[in-house]
Amino acid sequence: MTTEDDNTPQGNAAYARLLTELREGRLNPGDRLRETELAERLGMSRTPVREAIRQLEADGIVTHVPRQGATIRTLDYAEVMELYEMRAVLEGTAARLAARAASDIEIEELIDMNQQMAQLGNAPEAFVLNRQFHAALLDAAKNRFLARSIHTLQKALMILGPTTLTEPDRAAKAVEEHFGVLDAIKAREGALAEAAMRAHIEAAQRVRVRALRALPDRTPGFDGDLL
Repeated sequence: MTTEDDNTPQGNAAYARLLTELREGRLNPGDRLRETELAERLGMSRTPVREAIRQLEADGIVTHVPRQGATIRTLDYAEVMELYEMRAVLEGTAARLAARAASDIEIEELIDMNQQMAQLGNAPEAFVLNRQFHAALLDAAKNRFLARSIHTLQKALMILGPTTLTEPDRAAKAVEEHFGVLDAIKAREGALAEAAMRAHIEAAQRVRVRALRALPDRTPGFDGDLL
């Protein structure tokens, strides 16, 4: 299996660019990845693009479709639910560990980041800050094995496209939910921090399911009963 460490610097750069496009919704499930077109758009040769596609395939983001070639995977309903269930478990655990292991400085930094998010509303800068907030909380948990698991999961979640914070009022609610997590972490209440983070992830999951249900061209697996 190809890993990012096996790639050239240009291959890693192409990989990072494609991940950004996926996160921002410029690449979507079902999109074909044509080496020649990508190389021209990214301003590099086909070799690093090919390396990037192999890495995306190793991540489970790209699959090979007969007569189409490399294509961004489409997640079915069960996979989306499973991903969010695992995210709730892993990030809930991170919050619980952070309540035990985070330094006062780390907690203060998390509070400051969330206050900045509150001021930004649903501006694009808030979406970046939200990712940084969750990354900083994971750092505060101080568990490298947990961090690896969450990073792997986050790559799979990128297939879903832009953050749920783009939905009306979601950014403001997310900030409130963050403060609930932070209050528990500051009080060193691990169980409360875990429960608050799980509730935060589940709220995002509900928004995601509603958005997917509303798509005019639904992903396979979303045509049935969404219990």
